Amino acid sequence: MLSLLILVPMLGGLAIGFWPGQITAFSAKVIGHVTLGLTLLWLGVLASQFNLTNPDFQFEELLVWVEPLGLSYRLGLDGLSLPLLVINSLLGLVALYSSDPQLHRPRLYYALMLVMNGAVAGAFLSANLLLFFIFYELELIPLYLLIAIWGGARRGYAATKFLIYTALSGVLILGAFLGLVWLSGQTTFNYDRQMASALPLMQQTILLVALLIGFGIKVPLFPFHTWLPDAHVEASTPVSVLLAGVLLKLGTYGLVRFGLGLFPTAWMSLAPILATWAVVSILYGSLAAIAQNDMKKMVAYSSIGHMGYVLLAAAASTPVSIVGTVFQMVSHGLISGLLFLLVGVVYQTTGTRDLTQLRGLLNPERGLPFVGSLMILGVMASAGIPGMAGFISEFLVFRGSFLIFPVQTLLSMVGSGLTAVYFLLLVNRAFFGRLAIREVSQTPQPDLDLPPVTWRDRVPALGLAALIVALGLQPNWLARWSEHTTLVLHQPYQVQARAWPFALPSPSLLADTLRSPLP
Repeated sequence: MLSLLILVPMLGGLAIGFWPGQITAFSAKVIGHVTLGLTLLWLGVLASQFNLTNPDFQFEELLVWVEPLGLSYRLGLDGLSLPLLVINSLLGLVALYSSDPQLHRPRLYYALMLVMNGAVAGAFLSANLLLFFIFYELELIPLYLLIAIWGGARRGYAATKFLIYTALSGVLILGAFLGLVWLSGQTTFNYDRQMASALPLMQQTILLVALLIGFGIKVPLFPFHTWLPDAHVEASTPVSVLLAGVLLKLGTYGLVRFGLGLFPTAWMSLAPILATWAVVSILYGSLAAIAQNDMKKMVAYSSIGHMGYVLLAAAASTPVSIVGTVFQMVSHGLISGLLFLLVGVVYQTTGTRDLTQLRGLLNPERGLPFVGSLMILGVMASAGIPGMAGFISEFLVFRGSFLIFPVQTLLSMVGSGLTAVYFLLLVNRAFFGRLAIREVSQTPQPDLDLPPVTWRDRVPALGLAALIVALGLQPNWLARWSEHTTLVLHQPYQVQARAWPFALPSPSLLADTLRSPLP
């Protein structure tokens, strides 16, 4: 049942790439839509049979692959991976739908998109450490080619930089996995939360630091972030949507699944350092975003800050904060996907993303009022305005982390306030005022009349906006899928969180959190 989530998109990609004869760009796009649509429907079938009260892997598949190496094809689905799989398929559909119908080499493009989708699904489903590493590395090549072939003017530099950084990330992760199995005397790489329990603290700490740096590069966290703005700026809009909405989540998922899940003793000893690291990343990403004039680069730096919230919540390791990690990953995927889509529409329509050149795009008669309205909604969601998914995720992170790390949490709240600052700068500069696009050393064009936004560009943005509002108004639609899994992840940390009022499992963790007052 789980293998279909990997095989269907991969087989669809291989069919597009190697089918004999001619396949038009339209046919390749249709095959991609059908493939990911079937994957999303199958996820709905799995969700209908998913036991919300079972925190362990469900629908497990096990096939011994290379027994001397301890490598087995073991898949499992739980409350941590299910929401991310849905985001993977959903944003994959959005990216395919938003792709340029006139792009060159369409067969290769759509084949790579589908293969990457299957590889990411395999990483989220892997219940074997080596199998996770294989899928983690498999998604590198499609993304590298998608940036290097269909990117901007500096696409070669950006793609190579991404490949080098992420390859180093993979080396560190593989080394930590090999060291864990060798030092613990295990005969298999199958995921087990007790794998590191018998190791001395020093050995656990060394292995955990390797994982933290490896996954920190992928997230990315400061100072391993420099590949991300270049990759986003040079990537096409659909690739940026997938990069921010899905691929960065491999890093945060790895931190929670393998860092927090496998090394509770070492994680607890490093937790204050991790919380401080999260604050530095949040504040750096926010301040760097304020300094940007390129809309796309501003949104890219905002991702660095918002992914820091996941590390803060994971460092606190309370039931509420760990639920917050899942909610933050999902909400950031939706919000960043919406923002990159809208920035792409602005660039396609006006020919620039420079905030020093754009003015008055919210003009109802000749501007882009639809894009401006949804941009304001996305900005409000990213800034944590109530009624949006971003507010719920930040509330859970801050509420769950405050009693464990009050100073770091308060500083992270400053970062949330800075989010409002840089996005208000974006909206004020580009969308308000008199409609104009300034050219360098030239005066504004007062009679500018921009072409209308087509429904091809409107539909995916409207869908993401609707989901952002829906999860903001009904957050338990998401939280109930993951709270029992996250409670099990919290169990080794109950001593650390003994002062926290929600240290014990509750039948509805999110409902209790939203009803109870702050201490």
